[in-house]
Amino acid sequence: MKTALKLILMTLALSVNNLYAQKASNSEHTQDAPVEVTNTIHKIVFQLTTSDTLAHKALMKQLVNIKTVAPDTKIEVVCHGPGLDLLLNNKTVAHEKIKAAKEKGVEFIACEFSLKERKLDKSTIISEAGFVPAGIIEIVIKQEEGWTYIKSGF
Repeated sequence: MKTALKLILMTLALSVNNLYAQKASNSEHTQDAPVEVTNTIHKIVFQLTTSDTLAHKALMKQLVNIKTVAPDTKIEVVCHGPGLDLLLNNKTVAHEKIKAAKEKGVEFIACEFSLKERKLDKSTIISEAGFVPAGIIEIVIKQEEGWTYIKSGF
């Protein structure tokens, strides 16, 4: 009797294991499989607070990827504190990519409070950027409006 019970339990365990393995393999994407995107129009607000140019380049790549997979996605990048460097005429390493992203509807926003703190004039910011009085409040407002928040950087 014990042997029969063990055999039943082992068969049941193997069946459950095979079921989970089959389900997992059905849900995995392969490199050749197209990425499925819903018809939902996504709204994403990115917060950039770092002057790290590698983070700036990574952000620009991420924006291109999003717009490639889900072109109707609304994106706003809010730069404040050291993140303003992305938008400074004399410091940005991504000006051409910002122009291209702007053409695809990505908004770049500079925080006026951070400009004042750093004793910078609005004229130091690239022409593709807009302004808000306080970057963090802009992010809060976007979240209250249902936008998804992503902290950019490493």
